[in-house]
Amino acid sequence: MFDHEKLDVYQLELKFLTWATEFLVEVADVPSPVNKRELIDQLDRASLSALLNTAEGNGRRQGKQRAKFFDDARGSAFECAACLDASVAKKLSNVERIKAGKDLLERIVAMLSKLVERFDPQSYRVREENAMGNAEDIEDEDDDEDEDDSGGAGHP
Repeated sequence: MFDHEKLDVYQLELKFLTWATEFLVEVADVPSPVNKRELIDQLDRASLSALLNTAEGNGRRQGKQRAKFFDDARGSAFECAACLDASVAKKLSNVERIKAGKDLLERIVAMLSKLVERFDPQSYRVREENAMGNAEDIEDEDDDEDEDDSGGAGHP
């Protein structure tokens, strides 16, 4: 067994990839006057990208490199969530149908956020120069909001 296969987030991403594949098959069969090919392709690529970046990141030895791949995987998970929202906006699906996928993505994002913070804690800080020209660390308020909303990596 590879090390990345032992990660809970990797197993959850596999579960989302399975869910997304079934969802994509359904959406492909929905008769619609709008172009859905781009949305289908984007969700397919983003769901795979999250999984692959997590695996590659876990294989890196340096913390900042690991964090970068986990952060890329996190970005792909957000992209998947936006694709699901777009499927509702384009009337290819409905909010109830995408709920299970978005619930999985919330858990994935929370877990990946913790991994990024673990391997590169400075990425969660913003540097700002004071009047003397010296850089000071300040917390990024947006990231604090994500942490409050996520419920942590063990969120059910």
